[in-house]
Amino acid sequence: MANRMILNETSYHGKGAIENVPVEFKARGFKKAAVITDKDLIKFEVATKVTDLLDVAGIDYVVYDGIVPNPTIENVQEGVEFVKNAGADAIIAIGGGSPIDTAKAIGIIITNPEFADVVSLEGVAETKNPCLPILAVPTTSGTAAEVTINYVITDKANNRKFVCVDPHDIPVVAFIDSDMMMGMPKALCAATGMDAMTHAIEGYITKGAWEMTDMLHIKAIEIIGRSLPSSVAGDAKGREDMALAQYIAGMGFSNVGLGLVHGMAHPLSAWYNIPHGVACATLLPTVMKFNKDFTGEKYRDIAKVLGVANADTMDLAEVRDAACAAIDALSKEVGIPATISELGVKEADLAQIAEDAFRDVCTPGNPRDASVEEIIAIYKSLM
Repeated sequence: MANRMILNETSYHGKGAIENVPVEFKARGFKKAAVITDKDLIKFEVATKVTDLLDVAGIDYVVYDGIVPNPTIENVQEGVEFVKNAGADAIIAIGGGSPIDTAKAIGIIITNPEFADVVSLEGVAETKNPCLPILAVPTTSGTAAEVTINYVITDKANNRKFVCVDPHDIPVVAFIDSDMMMGMPKALCAATGMDAMTHAIEGYITKGAWEMTDMLHIKAIEIIGRSLPSSVAGDAKGREDMALAQYIAGMGFSNVGLGLVHGMAHPLSAWYNIPHGVACATLLPTVMKFNKDFTGEKYRDIAKVLGVANADTMDLAEVRDAACAAIDALSKEVGIPATISELGVKEADLAQIAEDAFRDVCTPGNPRDASVEEIIAIYKSLM
């Protein structure tokens, strides 16, 4: 079986990367942009770092700032009408996973209107046309939405999140500029950073992993392990390193899938509106322990790049435990909640939440198959 890799046409990395947004926009012959972002990024003058550049370049644009955390079907449909009515021929998505995910869904529906109900995009939809071109500017160092072919939408009516996987939705250009991430509060920086670590670890051990994605994921784990604490502390170099690491992780997992952490995190976000990164970060150490006996030598590789002493010489069981302990320690160091009860999760809901997790599109990629009963047990262990 052939392995497939899909990446952006172009990406810019490092401080000042956003200065290339108007350059790329004009070079591609676009006439009017729909800037998709959220109200806080406007309020705190993060998105305006990009729109100011558009103003100087004389680029015509409109702003849709109605994006909410865990974007909904209604959010997408409202955005579709906004972009269509504006007559925009390209999207500039500025934000974390929520604005960029919403931009993907909007862009797909505009060029594939038969999917206007949004729900029909779940899973691998048979779209025929590439989405309205997207130029993506991330403001968090975690989701890697700017380089993936995935996006997640919340179905409020049915209390669930669904994942869409579509090669037609990937942004044509990504601008990974750590200056756009300097305003992240510590808690957001920690949660999105541990989300990136989750992407890297799940991508490394998922059933679909192969040599090229292994190369990406293990490097991402190494950079995140050494850079996340300083990034959370507000260090500029730490945030620049995290901006790169989360993108590298995205290059990998977008092409091979994820696992049970994401499968279990999605329903938690849907049921309780928990930020995705927080849900993943809280689950990661425990699910790693659940998976450890199904990962071959890969936990040894993880332990080594995380700087675990004597990882080369430990026996396999010991080094697997050491890798789990290292991730647990990192999670605690950056202030991730230790229990899901702290996030408002109710034990009475766990049976139904576990059913949702079992059916999630990410769960089959886990290296260890998990039953509903085992998923319930994992949730209960974190209460």
